[in-house]
This record gives sequence, C-alpha cells and structure tokens, in this order.
Amino acid sequence: MSRPLIISDCDEVLLHMVAHFRDWLGESERVDFTIGSNNFAEAMRWRESGERVEERDIWRLLGRFFDTEMDRQLPIAGAVDGVAALAEHADVVILTNLNDERRERRARQLADHGIAARVFTNQGPKGPALKAIVEEYAPSRAIFIDDLPQHHRSAAETVPDVVRLHLCGEPQLAPHIDCAHRAGHAHARIDAWGEALPWLLEQLNFETQDKEHA
Repeated sequence: MSRPLIISDCDEVLLHMVAHFRDWLGESERVDFTIGSNNFAEAMRWRESGERVEERDIWRLLGRFFDTEMDRQLPIAGAVDGVAALAEHADVVILTNLNDERRERRARQLADHGIAARVFTNQGPKGPALKAIVEEYAPSRAIFIDDLPQHHRSAAETVPDVVRLHLCGEPQLAPHIDCAHRAGHAHARIDAWGEALPWLLEQLNFETQDKEHA
C-alpha cells in the first residue's frame, strides 16, 4: 500500500535564502537589495550608480550565489524537526527551482542540516513537475508546500487533488507575498512551522481516517 507523500519547496520553506542573498550582494557585489517583494527586478540596485540591476545580471548573481554561497543558508525555524515528524508518516521529497546541475549540491546542503530527502529540480511553473512526481509515487495522498503563489496556481490547475499549503517562512518577505489561499489556489496559508506542522499532520490523519472507514 502506498504511503502519503509530502512535496516541499526548499528556499523560504525549509531554508532561508533571500536574507542571505541580500547580505552577500551587499558584502561582495556592491548591490543593495531591499526585501519587500518577490520582484527582484525592482528591489536590486547597483550601489554606486543607483541604477536597477538588469535581468541578465540578476540571473547571473543568483547563479553565483547558489554555486558558491549555499553554505550561508540556515534552516527556517522548526523546519528540520517538522520534516522529521512528517517523515514518520509520509514520504518526503523536495521540489526546488534550481538548474539540474545543482541538484546534488542542494541534496547535500539539506542533508547537512538534517533533512535527508530526494531532490527534484525544476525550472518554471511547478505544476507539471509536481504531476510527474505524483505519478511516479502514486501516493495515497499528496501534500505540496511552497512559498510562492504562482506555483500554487500551477499546482491547482495541473494536479487539483493535491493538498496545497502556502508557507513562507522568511518573516521579512512573508508580508509582501500574495496569499495563494485567498486567491483560491491553496488550501491554507500558514507561515510558521510551529503552526503548519499540526495542520499537515491533520491532513495526513484525514487519510488514515478515510482508510479506517473504507
């Protein structure tokens, strides 16, 4: 009998990213990054000129950060223990928007923090990748966790039966992220693992209750 499946994003769900990225940009790249939205194009400016960082440079800087600075990233409060608790009841995998060549580095990064999980990399909307993962595992129930509303919208359109939790664990960013639950694309919006874990376990318990009454 198949187990339930948790498919979780990494950055801002399990590990802080944007705050560490901001610090590195200021220290090493002379770029000022004002956290206030998920629109990097408006938030990043060259310190000396005040000019906006162009999109090609944003992608270059993000790539350099993930290639050289992933050791900076620290866990979101409660995330490591939360994943461990979920793993007692479900399979847990990671679906992260990184280039494929960074998959093993991300897996090692998470393992170093105590999260040993299979990692899937993706580019663009996550719905199609989520669909492929669900088809491979054929779980009794699937739950998707991500911090960005566009991925919940993609998931809702592609795999509507998957339970979707919108969680942004970076307090500097969370207030500025549009709510996927309010938009109707997520089943809940909870930004702290201390509150999210009971909700997630309750969703898994629904599956147990369904089997008992079948």
